[in-house]
Amino acid sequence: MSETSLATEAPARPNLPEYSVSELSGALKRSIEQTFSHVRVRGEVSGFKRHSSGHCYLALKDADAVIDAVCWRGTAIRLQVAPEDGMEVVCTGKLTTYPGRSKYQLVIDSMELAGVGALLKMLEDRKKRLQAEGLFDESRKKKLPFLPEVIGIVTSPTGAVIRDILHRLGDRFPRRVLLWPVIVQGEGSAQQVAAAIEGFNRIVAGGPVPRPDLLIVARGGGSFEDLMAFNEEVVVRAAAASVIPLISAVGHETDTTLIDFASDRRAPTPTAAAEMAVPVRLDLLADANGKAGRLATALGRWLNEQRLKIEGLGRGLPDPRSILGQATQKLDDRTERLKLAFEQFLRRDRQRLDSLGGRIAPQILKAQIDGARQRLADLPRRQRNAVDRLIEGQRQRLDHLSARIEPQMMTAQIDAARQRLQDLPQRQKGAIDRLIDAQGQRVESLAARIESQRLGHEKIMAKGYAMVRGNDGHVVELAAAVVPGADLSLEFQDGKVSVVAGSPARKPAKPTSDPNTRQGSLL
Repeated sequence: MSETSLATEAPARPNLPEYSVSELSGALKRSIEQTFSHVRVRGEVSGFKRHSSGHCYLALKDADAVIDAVCWRGTAIRLQVAPEDGMEVVCTGKLTTYPGRSKYQLVIDSMELAGVGALLKMLEDRKKRLQAEGLFDESRKKKLPFLPEVIGIVTSPTGAVIRDILHRLGDRFPRRVLLWPVIVQGEGSAQQVAAAIEGFNRIVAGGPVPRPDLLIVARGGGSFEDLMAFNEEVVVRAAAASVIPLISAVGHETDTTLIDFASDRRAPTPTAAAEMAVPVRLDLLADANGKAGRLATALGRWLNEQRLKIEGLGRGLPDPRSILGQATQKLDDRTERLKLAFEQFLRRDRQRLDSLGGRIAPQILKAQIDGARQRLADLPRRQRNAVDRLIEGQRQRLDHLSARIEPQMMTAQIDAARQRLQDLPQRQKGAIDRLIDAQGQRVESLAARIESQRLGHEKIMAKGYAMVRGNDGHVVELAAAVVPGADLSLEFQDGKVSVVAGSPARKPAKPTSDPNTRQGSLL
């Protein structure tokens, strides 16, 4: 066989190895993952989408290229930044391939904004937009209550913040506190804080859960990124829409978040928020005692002024004896003048009558003249009796008036009035002391009521009572609700005991009245 025929039957094979599609895709995947196992990529977020499974899909792009990225659900809930389209971020992760579509993508482990400057610019733009809507206006701010009965607190239940607030409230003026537990950083923290503020505002006054008179949104210090939840728009809008007065206490004194502008008052620390919420009880008592002392001093000064005024008016009154003497003298003078005038009148009429009698004939007028003279003779006696009766009546009236205004009686009345005036400051001081004691007892009673409310049912169980709970932990109130054989828990003051419910006890039957068994009559 020739060489030519051999070449035709067995063509030459190339030296390159052959790969299947899966083998080549796997080799590329291993090569890329080993080379780019940990990278940081900076770019602009585009096409962000959160899948129903919790995974996040997005693309990072710059002016010349685009790379796909994915963030698995377990990592997405721990991201410090909520991705948005157009946001420039720095992502840390590893590069891998997706053989099913011949694509490569970045698996994100962490994400942060591409510099504080970009974050500040974003917050500044958000602040200007919310301020333009009027959410930060001073006219929207509400006045804090002087002494709230119930205080609602929105914070983490495990941090030191809630302990600091409760400790400060206990030192100043103990109040009832309702805690709404939330997470204060990370994914979903902003939504929980906003939901807590709205939830407190939806509580109906007079319901089974008391409606707070004041809200405190608090968080301890942290980095700029840790406080980002309180810069979210949903939190700011919830704080601005709160009908209940709200105090924001986020971070330390130098930290500022957007919720501080929307709240009614900003506290530099959570402890300072508790100090703003309630006054100091001892200061209130001292202030009440000081005002009571000032009131007593002012009242005593006023009473002294009134006493001096009355004494001055008393010195200006005339002597009653001199008034009675002048009236008596005036009456005697008028009596003498009346007697002289009457005698002069009689003498003038007698002379006139005698003159007329001489001019008229005695024979004709003798009888008339005699009758007139007889009446004229009787007239002085009748007139004198009338005058005497008038004078005696006036004298009796003057004596009666003198008896009513006896100097000794006036002296006794003035002395009694002065004694009552001197005793008035002592009586007023006693009344003020009783008022102060009553107010002090009222404050102590209020403190005792607060203490009793704080202890709750533990104080009742100390008297020998027990609380029955079912398997679900709810309190069993009626015997009809217990099923025989059910597992129950009896809670005493010092612990719990598990029991099994038995059959309910039957009530004793009422005795029937049989007429045959009743005792008959003895007669």
